[in-house]
Amino acid sequence: MKVVAIVGMAGSGKSEVARLFVENGFSRIRFGDITDQEVRKRGLALNEENERTVRELLRKEHGMAVYAKLNLPAIDAALKSSDVVIDGLYSWEEYTFLKTHYRDDFYVMAVWASPATRYARLTGRLVRGLTREEAASRDKAEIEKVNKGGPIAMADFTILNEASLVNLKKAVKKTISRINE
Repeated sequence: MKVVAIVGMAGSGKSEVARLFVENGFSRIRFGDITDQEVRKRGLALNEENERTVRELLRKEHGMAVYAKLNLPAIDAALKSSDVVIDGLYSWEEYTFLKTHYRDDFYVMAVWASPATRYARLTGRLVRGLTREEAASRDKAEIEKVNKGGPIAMADFTILNEASLVNLKKAVKKTISRINE
């Protein structure tokens, strides 16, 4: 069984790519669900400020690989019946933790889109939408505080997501075929 982690900046299309993997038989684990659960547990509103605060607190309290460690039981359980796609791996430490654990069965797919494209998508989102300023601030925080660049740089596959959903689907199907070789 294989584990494929999707990496990319906010608005790049990670969740859409993960959805396409699910359509191709993968089980989906969304790392951000941990943040959402913790925000609700603390009685806070789901918004960019509270989500960022919780993400940073969890990493400060439990280390930069916290999301990989907390999701490991769910990943292992899902692997009993299918390959797994991780929606939203973030830090270098998460990457190294999962690479060490799953070795050659662990793949990383980067989804790239320009800041202009991503910010346009994010401002138009009905769920988890961001203003341009929030998006730019999140980019800065994820690069500087979360070590997000490493997993993107070390990706086994990179998809450019600047065009249509049809093009994205073709690229994802091609990558899934390569992973399954």
